[in-house]
Amino acid sequence: MGSSKTANAIMVRHNYLERDQKVLMVKPRLDGRDGANLVASRCGLECPCGFVEDLRDTDVTRYDCVIVDEAQFMTKAQVEYLVHVVDDLNVPVIAYGLRADFRGNFFEGSQWLMAWADTIEEVKTICWCGKKATFNARIVDGRVAKTGEQIVLGGSESYTSLCRKHWQEGNLGNGTSAGPARARSDEEVP
Repeated sequence: MGSSKTANAIMVRHNYLERDQKVLMVKPRLDGRDGANLVASRCGLECPCGFVEDLRDTDVTRYDCVIVDEAQFMTKAQVEYLVHVVDDLNVPVIAYGLRADFRGNFFEGSQWLMAWADTIEEVKTICWCGKKATFNARIVDGRVAKTGEQIVLGGSESYTSLCRKHWQEGNLGNGTSAGPARARSDEEVP
């Protein structure tokens, strides 16, 4: 959460399009937060998309690249198909997603992407304390939740990024508030 994964995916798509290359942007059908057939970042970038579930019925060889948003929601079989797209169809795939859920466990899609990906690049974000955030904390009633269903769709109102220490402590930075201890302006320079 908060690392601009979707914004990065949309910018990579834009870079391909600027070079007159064809890009297929997809997401798992489960992610309907932005509506069907749309990928949208919190900073306002958006673009049309298809669905991971429809890839087997799509001639992906017509594209120069496949970009997957919210890849953590994929199944093992879907990740395996993406490996086929890369290895056998020679179409690059770039997948963006969370590594682990709010409990610190792998999502199915993330587990298999971590196991089979040729390259893994971390998109970093920070905890309220300034340290690297490695956990996506689910916020329920103003507190860090450690139990519940693995997948509950939501944005900043339901999740925040924390370092391991503050996730373990359930420390949101200012008592029971889900917000950071100090708000940062987009114009601030670290």
